[in-house]
Amino acid sequence: MIELEGVPELIDPVMICAFEGWNDAGDAASSAVAHLDREWKGEVFGALDAEDYYDFQVNRPTIWLDGGVRKVTWPTTRLSVVRTGGAGGKGASRDLVLVRGIEPSMRWRSFCNEILGFAHELGVELVVVLGSLLGDTPHTRPVPVSGVTSDPDLARTMDLEESRYEGPTGIVGILQEACAHAGVPAVSLWAAVPHYVSQPPNPKATLALLNRLEDLIDLRIPLGDLPEDARAWQLGVDQLAAEDSEVAEYVQSLEEARDTADLPEASGEAIAREFERYLRRRDGQPGGLAAEPGLADGSYLRDTSSGRTRPPRPPAKDGESGAAAEEDQEGPESEG
Repeated sequence: MIELEGVPELIDPVMICAFEGWNDAGDAASSAVAHLDREWKGEVFGALDAEDYYDFQVNRPTIWLDGGVRKVTWPTTRLSVVRTGGAGGKGASRDLVLVRGIEPSMRWRSFCNEILGFAHELGVELVVVLGSLLGDTPHTRPVPVSGVTSDPDLARTMDLEESRYEGPTGIVGILQEACAHAGVPAVSLWAAVPHYVSQPPNPKATLALLNRLEDLIDLRIPLGDLPEDARAWQLGVDQLAAEDSEVAEYVQSLEEARDTADLPEASGEAIAREFERYLRRRDGQPGGLAAEPGLADGSYLRDTSSGRTRPPRPPAKDGESGAAAEEDQEGPESEG
């Protein structure tokens, strides 16, 4: 029984989901939803019963002290709502329903049905599920992010890939298929994380997911300290790679392969889309300065699924976007 007492009526709500586990390489996806919750001060209004979906020997509860009183936090999936306060690309307001948790251990169909029940009660118009996978992608290039859907019409109208994946899947793929069967428009966004530096966190991949999400739902997302964290992360990996000649040589081979694959994909449409992003961010900043992280001193921070591009330049600035996510044998593949 879903009870939503105290939840106000939402404006054009979009549900954004991410789950820790198999579909969350580098914690990039779950960190993206956590960022939205933190920046917009999300209010938790519901949680799924942990007893129904989790094996506590796999995902153990934690004990903590609150003013000397011992309390237990159980692994679960929580839902929160955020008011974006008119951050829409055209000045319109849009609310978000954030779903953040751990990939369930059991009863996946019931799990998805319960989330869809919340979506129905809240009037959700679109479900976006975030994921990240391990790929043969160099850390020095834009993070590849692909947008995938099972709906051919949605693929055409939103410039997404229609899913052709066959193979093992995680809760991201199952939730998207559940949405399709229920008639709820659903999209999954996948970021590729370098397999040789897979340990979390990966703020660069998190930033790439948020950039792609911003384009998808036409909503300017406050980035906070994330661009600086992404720069620091890349500099740290640069230093580690420089200390090992074999790693440096391997990264160089990935760069060459990536650049060769990206070269034919640059298009006028991609350049125009990148410039629109720049203008949207500039218009929302004091003094007309863009908050686009890749425009300041490194083009690696902005990516689109259509190819690597460079937008028209403001003074002494440039930007770049990346190619679609690559498949990898070491982690879950981009799927619908």
